[in-house]
Amino acid sequence: MSVPETEVTTLPAALDGQPIERVQRDGVEYVVLGTAHVSRSSMEAVEALLDHEHFDAVAVELCDSRAQSMRDPEAFKQMDLFKVIRQGKAGMVAASLVLSTFQKRLADQSGIQPGAEMKAAMDGAERRNLPLWTIDREVGTTLKRAWRSVGFWQRFGLLGGLLASVFDREEIAQGDIEKLKQEDLLESAFSEFASGSRPLYDSLIGERDAFMAARLRQQAARSSGTEDRRVLVVIGAGHLKGMCTLLREQQDDPATRVAELATLPPKARWPKWLAVGLVLLVFAAIAWAFHQNAALGAQALRDWVLFTGGFAALGAVAAGGHPVSIVAAFIAAPIKPFRPGIPAGGISATAEAWVRRPRVIDFDTLRDDIVHWSGWWKNRVARTLLNFFLVSVGTIIGEYSAGIHIFKSLF
Repeated sequence: MSVPETEVTTLPAALDGQPIERVQRDGVEYVVLGTAHVSRSSMEAVEALLDHEHFDAVAVELCDSRAQSMRDPEAFKQMDLFKVIRQGKAGMVAASLVLSTFQKRLADQSGIQPGAEMKAAMDGAERRNLPLWTIDREVGTTLKRAWRSVGFWQRFGLLGGLLASVFDREEIAQGDIEKLKQEDLLESAFSEFASGSRPLYDSLIGERDAFMAARLRQQAARSSGTEDRRVLVVIGAGHLKGMCTLLREQQDDPATRVAELATLPPKARWPKWLAVGLVLLVFAAIAWAFHQNAALGAQALRDWVLFTGGFAALGAVAAGGHPVSIVAAFIAAPIKPFRPGIPAGGISATAEAWVRRPRVIDFDTLRDDIVHWSGWWKNRVARTLLNFFLVSVGTIIGEYSAGIHIFKSLF
């Protein structure tokens, strides 16, 4: 169904100055609205477009998990903490929670919940019985691709930036809020690093532009209807130009492009081999020490246990862990090379969650608690995730410290 020219040209006041592009591709007209993530006018623009024009579908810059979270903000309360730890997802969940604190501070300061325009688009599609297309890449995949796209030292910078946001109590500058009206939320959270790293920028922005363009083509090919189908596409203003250009120009198979961009790149092998090599060298040194002298070997073995177990236990102490989780960290860290699978941080965090089982109130207040740095120690869910992270870091520090100390004492 086509829209009369008068309907398109005579726009309501809510659409004045709003960035809108219209892209014709494969018999489909895409009306692409660039929105601001913390702007009431963007939410009103979405509603005005839905009221003013006819659409056969609505597409939003959300992945399935983010759309579900937006529809049901309380869904995270059903999180199985033990399963999260077992599957090695504790770090990713913790990173997502840190990003959510940034969002909540924005909401409290600006009076607008980030993503309100996406919620308006979803609600509008539901009221009109229109198909809803979630076209963004899964946020977990984007974060992992971003993490793996940068070098070793840049990862420390990203990690430091995330941690700093937990302890930063200053109000977000008005200029930064205005900047968010033109940028992607993920790009803004990592803006200092994204601006100086092409691989990071590509992971957070460029790849998602290509992914969303391909998803639109893929969804359009799957759907049935008239040749003049019309789709409202609601995306952040930072993606408007790039995605529309790619939507016009892409020629490859959309399913192939989507699958390619949704695949995680292989992990760099050298950090793993470096860690394995270090452990092998340390144990070779311990074996050599036993060969030379039983007392010398016993001392080297003791140093390994004390350094690895001690630093891991310190991580649990720093996380405010229960004595049981501290002991678990101390025992698990030295035998890590002989126990592939769950890291020492996972064992300690599991012990923490078992002894201090998260209560219903911990899930109820999680998002509010973690906005303040002290909440990470007060809330049992957050503290368990913190335990996982700090014990894992402590184990790595302990391994390297033990290796250096043992080699110095033997050679």
